[in-house]
Amino acid sequence: MEIRIGIANTGRELNFETGETADAVKKAVADALGGGAPFITFTDVKGTSYVVPTAGLAYVELGTEETRRVGFVA
Repeated sequence: MEIRIGIANTGRELNFETGETADAVKKAVADALGGGAPFITFTDVKGTSYVVPTAGLAYVELGTEETRRVGFVA
């Protein structure tokens, strides 16, 4: 699933793909924001970790969990 994160006062977005489900990502973000955590961490499909400060979190956009189709459609 693709995740796009907007960070306040920054012109760029953080884009990456993760193997986690949408519900797991939503729960992690809600827990971090609700619990007053200073940051939240994400890991992409390649194993790279991202640490995002919750104070600067503008939005989190979750893509679909569909697998990509390969080939031609008749």
